[in-house]
Amino acid sequence: MITALRDAWNTLVPDLDGRHGPLPRLLLALTVVTGFVDAFSYLVLGHVFVANMTGNVVFIAFSLAGAAGFSLTASLVFLLSFAAGALIGGRVANRFPDHRGRLLLAATVLEAVLVLAACLTCELSADPSTSPTRYLLIVLLGWAMGGQNAAVRRLAVPDLNTTVLTMTVTGIAADGRLAGGTASKIGTRGLSVAAMFLGALAGAILIRHTAVSLPLLIAGLTLAGTAAVMSGHAHSTRPWTA
Repeated sequence: MITALRDAWNTLVPDLDGRHGPLPRLLLALTVVTGFVDAFSYLVLGHVFVANMTGNVVFIAFSLAGAAGFSLTASLVFLLSFAAGALIGGRVANRFPDHRGRLLLAATVLEAVLVLAACLTCELSADPSTSPTRYLLIVLLGWAMGGQNAAVRRLAVPDLNTTVLTMTVTGIAADGRLAGGTASKIGTRGLSVAAMFLGALAGAILIRHTAVSLPLLIAGLTLAGTAAVMSGHAHSTRPWTA
């Protein structure tokens, strides 16, 4: 328990001269963003995920099998938009190969613009779940989350990939003492799971009881705040930036 608490504390209050500097807690913020955005995409845009491409591939299969409630076109557009966003994010990452602070700054600025544009689109639409607004939102959010994934992949902070929790949960169980391991890292991994859960929970509550665009607004502002924090590290020469 003490090890888990220490691990969680080091993630939330990291050593700025450590291996990953402030990146762990900022990636937790991006994980919360993923929860908000996936709640919006699934509940408002109709059984599609923005960030979880495993889910979308499965939904494509369900659609082809004739299962009700799934859109083949929407899932395909999300998949292609996500891939395009990852391509753009990869190009951004390659512009900053030697400075992780500038990479995350550029990535979060771009993602914030896309998510806030989606929020504005949703707010101006009478019904965001209908075409063509639905597909515009799919493209904007697909680009945003594809770019986020590309940047996070390049940052390579262990156990904080911001979108997919399958391996995170597997690691908690498979690397723990009950499995004969010694490094479950439940502190960091548990925070990642909690961040996704809380983002999705808050997003779902807001969609049900307030304006459906509010989760996107909060996600966009969170990204803008992350970018503001990273702007203070854009010229840092601390070891974690390399």
